[in-house]
Amino acid sequence: MDDQKKLSFFEKVYILVRMIPEGKVASYGQIAAYLGHPRAARTVGWALHGIPEGSDVPWQRVINNKGRITISNVEYSASLQRDLLEEEGIVFGEDDRVDLRVYRWDGPDWVELESMLRGCL
Repeated sequence: MDDQKKLSFFEKVYILVRMIPEGKVASYGQIAAYLGHPRAARTVGWALHGIPEGSDVPWQRVINNKGRITISNVEYSASLQRDLLEEEGIVFGEDDRVDLRVYRWDGPDWVELESMLRGCL
């Protein structure tokens, strides 16, 4: 069996989101595109919504492509997400947006991405 088939899309999301360094953010669409599914931003959101309690996935580092928090999870509020990001040094503007020119993660290098997609990480 191909190694890539061993990981579900949600598992790939979790692995990739774990790669986002502290003090950086990525958009839902950016994560989807890195995984080869550029139209799956909502699915990335669903994956993050379904993270089990106590997970080490830094879900707070994923925001929308306009630099805003868009969270609808009762368990994890927008204010909690903002607090966690601010603790990492991320600054929100007066319009409640993160400046993506400053804080956007450039993504994994291609070797990391290839390894991740093959389930080698």
